[in-house]
Amino acid sequence: MRTAFLFSLLGAGLLIASQAWAQQAAKPPTDNATSEADIRKAAESYVEAFNKHDAPALAEHWSPDAVYTNRSTGEEVAGREAIREQFTSLFEEQPDLKLKVSVTSVQFVSPNVAVESGTTSLISPNSEPEEIEYSAVHIKQAGKWLIDRVTDKSKEVIPSHYEQLKVLEWMIGEWTNESDDATVDVECNWTKNKNFITRAFKISIPDQADFSGMQIIGWDPATKRIRSWTFDANGTFAEATWEQKGKRWYIRNRGVLSDGRTATMVNVMQQVDDKSFTWQTVERTAGSELQPNLAEIVIVRQ
Repeated sequence: MRTAFLFSLLGAGLLIASQAWAQQAAKPPTDNATSEADIRKAAESYVEAFNKHDAPALAEHWSPDAVYTNRSTGEEVAGREAIREQFTSLFEEQPDLKLKVSVTSVQFVSPNVAVESGTTSLISPNSEPEEIEYSAVHIKQAGKWLIDRVTDKSKEVIPSHYEQLKVLEWMIGEWTNESDDATVDVECNWTKNKNFITRAFKISIPDQADFSGMQIIGWDPATKRIRSWTFDANGTFAEATWEQKGKRWYIRNRGVLSDGRTATMVNVMQQVDDKSFTWQTVERTAGSELQPNLAEIVIVRQ
């Protein structure tokens, strides 16, 4: 009897549990799940209106007292009508502008307030897509979810010294010499963000010089001048300052030879045209000894 009683309790427990599971499975989606689906559909409708450049339809996605920040100017405008005017002006200025939105999460602060997070991409034919992380506060009014405020999460701005280095942009490419007295091969490239130019070189001048290596050219924001760092395959290294006088660049090097002696030299470079430049090395010293100047050579683009 005792065993039968225990089994009857177990059976009753299983029956109650199975009924509870069935009731839970039969429950409709929670209010939050329904609201999240509505917010995601509203995001799709927002993108559709933006890409049609329909400013009135776009403004209807915002609450009557919403605040919109113009990303270009930083100006804040309040109210649905002012927001509509902002988008009208935007579409007139950029008639080919498109929007892409990826919603990553929707979190509920209360039954009538939610925070949407994601990324937006502004796409224009004449520029790279601008991707921005955002969070949007939605409020529920008259059964409809509306945008009340959007905050962009500013990304770290990586500085570029391209403006200071673009005077040397003509060097980018592969070069060689056109003289039987010397063999020169040079390849110049921008690094990422155009903060530096790299220059790989091989130079051989009979009875005078034979070396190869790598040079890095950059802008020194502390001294406000172009500098370079050169590393020779033979173990020599040097740093230099660049100064432009007229059409000529004077590159004043100071370094250390592989045997420990100090060395100095001035490289004189002049662009002839888009396809050629001249190069000469003067004022050479090794330790305390003055070295002969190297003859000027013409280097041409391959």
